[in-house]
Amino acid sequence: MARMTRKESHALTRERLVETAKRLFLADGYNVTSLEKVATEAGFSKGAVYSNFATKPELGLAVLDVVHVERAQSLMDAVMPHDTIAARIDGFARWADENIGDVGWTALEVEFATSTRHMPEIRTELAERRRTMTAMLATVIQTQVDELGLNLPMSTEDAALQILSLGIGLGVQRAIDPDLPISAIVDLLRSQLATAPTA
Repeated sequence: MARMTRKESHALTRERLVETAKRLFLADGYNVTSLEKVATEAGFSKGAVYSNFATKPELGLAVLDVVHVERAQSLMDAVMPHDTIAARIDGFARWADENIGDVGWTALEVEFATSTRHMPEIRTELAERRRTMTAMLATVIQTQVDELGLNLPMSTEDAALQILSLGIGLGVQRAIDPDLPISAIVDLLRSQLATAPTA
């Protein structure tokens, strides 16, 4: 078996630290989880953390990146295999019910944003990630519109922003009250598509 290069070892260490931090942040919270605990749980020294991440917020951003990719992939898996718009909306509804308001995810997003609000460089990074998420969702909507031959009464970016904004608000509320239905966001998506004339 070939020995790992220094670069490969470094990448593996970083991946293990991010995965461990993700598990701890989602389970226990961002603020209460120390870098020492992340290092210990991952089987490394605290120095290993600092050799990969200069600060805890930098590690937090790396964790959020992984979480966002995982959630986006799960959304695509829930929606795209279906052939009709009704089935895709149903797939989205199931995904929304399972994911929007997930306590660990919601708490991490809110806690990280509020605890880093006085750090302009982190706010800039979060804003960039929000723009990326909106663009990704707009691409998904555009794909649906193109496949169905529809003309939305708004840009796909505006439609994506509406859905994302409502999803964030519902997520915070459902983290407190899990019985709150996700029908509002599903109805918004249906109305966007129902009012779109065919091209």
